[in-house]
Amino acid sequence: MRPGRVIGCRVDKTTLLLIGLGRVLAGEVTAGGVMVGVDGDQEGARSAFVSEWRLTPRSPRAKHGFAALLPTDGTDRAMTAMRFGEEETGARYIFAPRLASAEEAAAIVAEAAGSHAAAVIDGLVDVLMAGNLNLRRLLTITALLQAVHANDGFIELIGESHEGTTFLQGWSRGMAPGPCRVCVVGSPTSVASECGIAVFSRPDAPDGAPGFVGLLEASQAARARDIEGLVFRGRGGWRYAAVHPRKRIAGPLETPEHVRSILPRAHGAPDVLLSLRAAANSFDGEETVSSLPFPVRMGIDNIFEADGGKLLACGWLYDPDAHVAAVRLRRRNGAARLDERWTRLDRPDVTDSFNEEQHFAPSIQGEQRAHGFIVHAQLPSEDHGAPLYFELTLRDLRRAFLPVKPTRVSARLAALRQIGSIDPANCALPAIVDAQIVPFLSSSRQSAPVTDAILDAGSFDQESGPPIVIGVGEGEENISPLLALLALDPETRRAPIVIAMPAERFLRQAARLKELVRFYRLSARFVSVKGAGDFYDMLEAGTQALSCETVVSFSASLVPRGTGWYGKLLATAAPLKGSIISPVLAYEDHSVRWAGNWIDDDNGDLPVVGRYAGYPLKAVTEMKLTRIVAASLECCVMPRDALLRAGGFSGGYLGVQKKGLDLGLRLSRCGIHCYLLPSVQMWGCDDARNGDSPAMAALVEEIDRKILGSQWSPVLAGEKHREKRPA
Repeated sequence: MRPGRVIGCRVDKTTLLLIGLGRVLAGEVTAGGVMVGVDGDQEGARSAFVSEWRLTPRSPRAKHGFAALLPTDGTDRAMTAMRFGEEETGARYIFAPRLASAEEAAAIVAEAAGSHAAAVIDGLVDVLMAGNLNLRRLLTITALLQAVHANDGFIELIGESHEGTTFLQGWSRGMAPGPCRVCVVGSPTSVASECGIAVFSRPDAPDGAPGFVGLLEASQAARARDIEGLVFRGRGGWRYAAVHPRKRIAGPLETPEHVRSILPRAHGAPDVLLSLRAAANSFDGEETVSSLPFPVRMGIDNIFEADGGKLLACGWLYDPDAHVAAVRLRRRNGAARLDERWTRLDRPDVTDSFNEEQHFAPSIQGEQRAHGFIVHAQLPSEDHGAPLYFELTLRDLRRAFLPVKPTRVSARLAALRQIGSIDPANCALPAIVDAQIVPFLSSSRQSAPVTDAILDAGSFDQESGPPIVIGVGEGEENISPLLALLALDPETRRAPIVIAMPAERFLRQAARLKELVRFYRLSARFVSVKGAGDFYDMLEAGTQALSCETVVSFSASLVPRGTGWYGKLLATAAPLKGSIISPVLAYEDHSVRWAGNWIDDDNGDLPVVGRYAGYPLKAVTEMKLTRIVAASLECCVMPRDALLRAGGFSGGYLGVQKKGLDLGLRLSRCGIHCYLLPSVQMWGCDDARNGDSPAMAALVEEIDRKILGSQWSPVLAGEKHREKRPA
């Protein structure tokens, strides 16, 4: 350092630290700063913060030194000269040829300022902490603080938590109990914020320095392994506590025990100690509901988790004296309040079991039996391995925990298992369906089916004509008769056939079906699909195994009513390229099962989508090609990419009828025209799950109707309203 020259250090893109010898006259300070001109730019003068000190021992060439923080716009070229003050009276300086690093600049300030170094650096850090913090600026701050407080303390333990807060434990000479302004070094989003600190005695710390503990909120905490240190405002100014090289990182299940071990010795503000007490009472992997000293008990019958973190739980909470203020389901920093949304139902078995317990009997009041509950919730699904647990918050603010392990299934299977466990005569069933099952399913989105294996039989790639995609879903065990019928029809015998089926059935039946295909001299491609699924899941997987433009979908539950249907569908579709053509579906008693859909506009405020069914088949056979609201994908000619354009089938339906209608409506909204060809008919019956009772089948139909109504009635009502508006 010498008079007339400044040493520069780049703090970040917007700030430059300057160090030099000389004195800035008091008259040149304006608005808390010093007007600085760079490279003779009079108009671009800037206001800089300057910290000045008297040199000891004094130099014959200068009596004062200074450090300045100069704002830059991020586009400055290499600067060569600068000026403090006005053009005529300001002090001029030239820049040293090389910028100093943060460590070099900190060492220069500490050496030049001598006994004033701590105050000078504290003033510089005060200004830097007030600006926009970033990693480079924080590294400069830590270098400055370490230059004058090299061994002020360490962070020795970093504790993670399920709620996202981070527990810090260590020692520092400068730490004081109470609210403390801190900034984590290593956090991707560096923001200075308040942190509650408590201190405790540390006889092993140097010079009697106190130990400290603090909780960083989730918004300001970095991952435990990324934390490098803590910049904080202590009793004597800004300080820096680095993470000890032999630090210990405690997991979420270990942290509460560490907090409990320190809490009896900690001193601090009441709110800080209260937050530490809450952290000490956090979930540590153990079930604690059963150890509560009053009649509060909880049990979970089942809990299912579908894709996207959607959960469906059924259980009971015995709390006759209303000790519980809130019930939450938690995973890491995600939480869902349950007691405000669950549906309660009678559980006399729970009441009877506690009647036999002597210490619970005096607390039972009246004949309350609604201890059961069913509830759906959604939590972040990034880490399925993280513990999932119920948290009971009592009225005295204590918490108790019940860990659970969810069964991972599809949303459809979870709902079927849940409603199957409820007595159809239960008076709470309608409320359970409306408040829990329908919202749980409505938010579900089915993932695209995954093809497991492909096996060709015959000359599949050499056949001409659009492929017939047969979906073998649940309930269609034997498709041998269908293959025989296809072989007897001269048109379908020459068509390529795709048979898509679940992987488990593929392993059992593929070899036998391949021999059958060869016997009938058909050409087929067998597609194995991972997991179970219905016809529509298999149809989607089968179309993905092809590269042609047009396909003919065919459910394995259908039977053609005569030959020639394949050619009629293709001939009708030829001039209507890009459209979907569906035949009439009929029952075996020659009545119509499906002949298009209708929209009821007079059913209250919202329209309902239904289907034409029950008419004599002869009433429609003479009809011509008719435009319809939505096609039936059980059998149709359609563009192969139609499913992809519509976003695939929804995973929120329990049966297949409304699931197909949902996609049919979406296909129409994509601009794909749908037509009914009455001259072609297929025999078939409605979807019936094996083993379902009539009551269960009716309940499934009712749930699907409500899901379809919740998703489509507002859309259709809006379209109808626009149609009725005058031109």
